[in-house]
Amino acid sequence: MTGDTRVPLTEINGVFGALVKFAARKKMGFVPKSVGVLWHHKSVMKDAMGIGGKVEKWGELDQNLASYAAMAAAATIGCSFCLDFNYFMAHDRGLNEAKAREVPRWREAPVFTATERRVMEYAEAASQTPPAVTDELSDALLADLGPAALVELAARVAFMNMSARMNVALGIHSEQFADACGLPPLAVPSTASDAA
Repeated sequence: MTGDTRVPLTEINGVFGALVKFAARKKMGFVPKSVGVLWHHKSVMKDAMGIGGKVEKWGELDQNLASYAAMAAAATIGCSFCLDFNYFMAHDRGLNEAKAREVPRWREAPVFTATERRVMEYAEAASQTPPAVTDELSDALLADLGPAALVELAARVAFMNMSARMNVALGIHSEQFADACGLPPLAVPSTASDAA
């Protein structure tokens, strides 16, 4: 993990702790240090994980689009942990990892379709404070995706905002998940103005 967290790590113990560590090792190969931060308030961690698990069971939005939306929201908020984790998960789920790698520079990367670009534009707009989603963008996505998938897109972006803002506030940074599975580094915008 780069840098120190704003809350010190604590020992992950007990039966629930053993289950969490087992699940983390099975999924990622190691126990992220971030678990040691969240372990201070097990109910928050358990409930956030529970919501995240439910979000992953939704199926109206194409999984690649869901991945790009989550990553675009994370990039907007500045959550390196969320970007890295979702890139790793795209690989783990057999999604298009070459495109997922390009999400941080989606405006300049030529690999995305018009619909994929609108999904990432929506994720960025919904992640602004206040949200900046326009009627025109919503109408275009409604035509592209249908109502159920658009509702899911909004909800997935909202969940990513909760997770990413919590991680940034707690000082939780990337733990190099992508490195662990040999993925090339995430792309970066060519200039700071391209990221805005």
